[in-house]
Order: sequence, then structure tokens, then C-alpha cells
Amino acid sequence: METISKRHVHIYTEASPNPNSLKFVVNFMITPEGKDFNYASLESATQSPLAQEIFAKFNWVDQVFFMNNFVTITKGTDDEWFELVPGIKDFILAYFEDKNPVFAFDSEAEMNAAIESVQGETEMERQIIQLLDEYVRPAVEGDGGAISFVSFQDGVVNLELRGSCSGCPSSVVTLKQGIQNLLTRMVPEVKEVVAVNK
Repeated sequence: METISKRHVHIYTEASPNPNSLKFVVNFMITPEGKDFNYASLESATQSPLAQEIFAKFNWVDQVFFMNNFVTITKGTDDEWFELVPGIKDFILAYFEDKNPVFAFDSEAEMNAAIESVQGETEMERQIIQLLDEYVRPAVEGDGGAISFVSFQDGVVNLELRGSCSGCPSSVVTLKQGIQNLLTRMVPEVKEVVAVNK
């Protein structure tokens, strides 16, 4: 009888600026480099068995976000993290040790479509995206989230906030004092940066 070997998994938690979000970092890559997947409900998580199980087992989970080597969990409860972490950390650890799939795409083309990044249609849009990738993405990834370009029209840059950035109390400060200052300085045509929900 064959025994299935378990994967060696090291997992630890990291706080984020959003008090309702916590990063669970593992010792291997979960997603292709720099690509992220955000699920805000059980219904939206059809392509991720792991996200589906997290929503099903932990009714306090508000959002599940995967990127690089971490999972960011956002809670929708006033319960303290020290009460919630042991159960979900043990679940994620066991899930990865058993080599269960994070995603369930029917084909490589379907996965590529899900992670297709916005390229920008104009030179100015491409410049904005490049600045976001270079200056903003590393910082927000470190905090367990992602900010991505949606559109640029009439001087307004629309960005989507995901993971710990979504609903974070300091995201307005990050948007206005950080990203808006950067983009208006580097791209004079940019007048304002706003967050949108997709």
C-alpha cells in the first residue's frame, strides 16, 4: 500500500495596516509571481477550492486573497485575531500539507484569462501602470494586498483595492498622500486618484 507523502509547510502570520486583515505566509509560491486572486464570497470562489473551504468552514471570513506566497484573510467580525488564528492557521497548514489544490481551472487558457493583467491602451496609461508596478505594488504586497489600475479618464485614475487594502482605514491616506502625490508629480495630466469597486 502506497503512502502519500505530505508537503513540508512552514506557516506564519503577519499583521497588516488593516486591523481586519491578516497575512498567512507559507514557504512556497501559491500564485504565479505578482499575480493575485481575490474572493469576496463563497459564490465568487468557484475557481478556488481552498477559498471555498475557508468560506464554508469559517463563517466570520469576509474576504480571501491569494498572492505570491501568502493568503490574506479579512474578517467580518469583532472577535479578536488571537481567538480566530489557531483554527484557520491549522486548517490552512493541513490543507497545504495534504497537497490539495488552491485553484481548479479547466485549462491553462482559463487560468491565464483569470490572471490577465491590464496593459493600458495609451502611452499615458502604460506609464501610470509602470509607476504603480515599480513604486506602489511592492509596498502594498508587503501589507498583504494589491492595488491595480482600472482606468484613466479626464485626469482621474481609477484603482481597485484588493486583499488587506480593501476596507483598510489607512487606504484613503495611501491613495491620496501616497499614490496621488506620486502620480500627479510624475504624470502632470493626472489630477486625482480614486478607489473603485469592481
